[in-house]
Amino acid sequence: MKRTAAVYILALIAVMAGIVALFDTIRYLNFAFSPLSFLGAPWLGAILSGMVALIWFWAAARIWNVDPQGWIFMVTIGGLYLILDIVALIAGTPLDYLMGSIVMSALALIIGILPSTKEAFGTG
Repeated sequence: MKRTAAVYILALIAVMAGIVALFDTIRYLNFAFSPLSFLGAPWLGAILSGMVALIWFWAAARIWNVDPQGWIFMVTIGGLYLILDIVALIAGTPLDYLMGSIVMSALALIIGILPSTKEAFGTG
């Protein structure tokens, strides 16, 4: 399959989202800047954010190779990370601390479900 503009954009978003998730992992562990809260167990938030970061980077590699599995994981992890952000908001984390991951996940979902993007991965 051929790389289209959507593939390049999705790969870039996946890498940026992975970096944001790594940064969130560090913040859950209270190593940098503002600490995040995750239901009173910041270590759980750190573990989940670290796993999500690995999945984002894996999805970026698959998207770069125009693999439909990468597209599926991109859309899935975008939705999952939005759910994790909602749980963190309920747990008391201010919205401005989570804006990076919310924006990256929302962009991944929006661009991922466009018909042209689905067509690029052969799933349309």
